[in-house]
Amino acid sequence: MLSADETYASLAGAWRLMFGKADGLRLVDLSADGFWNSFFAIVVAAPALIVGWVGIANEIGDPDAFAGRLGMLIRLATVDLGSWVLPLVALALVAPRAGIGSRFVHYVVASNWASAIIAWLMLPAALFRLFLPSSSEITSLLSLVLFALSMVLTWRMTNASIGKGPAVGTAVFVGMFIASLLVLFGLQALLGIDIPDGTTG
Repeated sequence: MLSADETYASLAGAWRLMFGKADGLRLVDLSADGFWNSFFAIVVAAPALIVGWVGIANEIGDPDAFAGRLGMLIRLATVDLGSWVLPLVALALVAPRAGIGSRFVHYVVASNWASAIIAWLMLPAALFRLFLPSSSEITSLLSLVLFALSMVLTWRMTNASIGKGPAVGTAVFVGMFIASLLVLFGLQALLGIDIPDGTTG
């Protein structure tokens, strides 16, 4: 487990990268240990993610069966964590052939910590979902705005961490976004999760 200071430094570095500041890489640990330790970001993100899972599970799970909602929450967690990790595994396979092998560790470390920040950035929308119907215009608008903001910040982080120009950075961003969607929809189908329109966001 990372210390509070190490965690703070990693988040601070990712935050700078999300604003396009390449010097944020100086604050994150790019060693082999730093690579694996960056997955501790999942633990950092967990409280915010759990709020989102609970909100969706309450809406699409059996409202009268705790076991049903718990099972749905576990499946939602599996989908989200799979969408986080599996695209990185795919990138590990293609990065050397795509000419970004030397920046793979930079990207994964930055991406993990940035994902933790984004999980907390999306928390207001998840909290709204707990107290307002998912069809509420306020909830939908807030979710849309926060999602758009997260995409902009992720694109900047990708460009700064890849460090090979906007064209390559954008290609990686688009590829990882598509990979995440494929994993997301694939796992939802595999686990039998049917999220009605308006529930996600």
